Amino acid sequence: MDKIILKGIRFHGYHGVAEAERQLGQKYEIDLELMTDLSTAGKSDDLTHTIDYAQVVQLVVEIGTQRSFRLFEALAETITEMILAQFQVEEVRITVKKLSPPIEPRLTYAGVEIHRKRNSDG
Repeated sequence: MDKIILKGIRFHGYHGVAEAERQLGQKYEIDLELMTDLSTAGKSDDLTHTIDYAQVVQLVVEIGTQRSFRLFEALAETITEMILAQFQVEEVRITVKKLSPPIEPRLTYAGVEIHRKRNSDG
């Protein structure tokens, strides 16, 4: 299966179990792989035959900055569900990274990765 890869989508979001995290916010980074057939786009050289990844990035940033989740698992699930609902994508793999999480010892990031496929019935 072909894929579109989007690495390093960054935003300041208000997610976390601690109330302070939801009030002050933190930096997040999202990596996406969107699995779909890209052969028509490759032959036609026409944006209408592929996924406009600028729209995908805009959706990710909107969800990440305008909503608040206690768990980044919920953030990942919501982004994935919205991508599958709004774009002609068969599968989505997403990695959500909370950069510099507020725990000791210091970490580069804490994160989750999920992989979801479009339901066969819709």
